[in-house]
Amino acid sequence: MISDKQFSRELAGDLLDINAILLRPENPFVWTSGWNSPIYCDNRLTILYPELRSKIADKFTELIIRHFPGLDVVTGTATAGIPHAAWVSERLDKPMAYVRAKSKAYGMGNQIEGGVRKGESTVVIEDLISTGTSALSVIETLEFVGAKVEALLTIFTYSFEVSNKKFSDHNIPLYSLTDYETLVEVALEKDKIRHSDVEFLSEWRRHPDTWPGSER
Repeated sequence: MISDKQFSRELAGDLLDINAILLRPENPFVWTSGWNSPIYCDNRLTILYPELRSKIADKFTELIIRHFPGLDVVTGTATAGIPHAAWVSERLDKPMAYVRAKSKAYGMGNQIEGGVRKGESTVVIEDLISTGTSALSVIETLEFVGAKVEALLTIFTYSFEVSNKKFSDHNIPLYSLTDYETLVEVALEKDKIRHSDVEFLSEWRRHPDTWPGSER
C-alpha cells in the first residue's frame, strides 16, 4: 500500500540519485536466487545520507502514529532494517527489537534481540521486499513468541504477485514508501531509461522467474 503518492515519487527519485536503485535493461543483473533482473536495489546506501534517512524515518513514524498509535515495540529485520527501526523507535520513544535470520549458535542462542513480550504489538521494518520470504520468516518468528505483528513497513517493494499473496494470506498489511511502478515512472522522467524500456521492465515484474522469455 502506497499512502502518499507524492512522497513515493520523491523517494524514488532520491533512490535513483544516490544509485541505491540501478536500472540496466540492456545488461541485466543476476540475483542470488538465479533470476536475471534489469534492476538492482541496495537501500543500505540510504544510511550514508542523513537528510534522506531522516526523511524515511519521519515517514515511517508518521505511518505508525496514524495507523498504530498504541504500538508497543518497533522491530527491524537483520540487518538492513535495523538502523531504520532504531531511528523510528527513537522518534516514537518506544522499545526496539530486531530479528536474526536464525538463532545464534552461541551465548543465549537468541533469534530476537531486544525482545518482544507475549501479547505486545509491533511492526516490522524492512528496507526491501522482493519475494517476501525473509520478511514473512521474521513475522512468523515474532508470532511464535506471542507477539502481535500489526504490519510490515518497507522502503521499497517490487510488488510481485507472489509476495503480495504471502502477506495477504497471512493477513499482514504491507505499507511501502515507494514501489516498482513508481520507480519506473520517475526513472523515465529522469531519463534513466527509454520509453522502449518500459514494457520490457513491466514484463520482468510480471514474470521475474522466467524473464527474459523472448527476444527483445
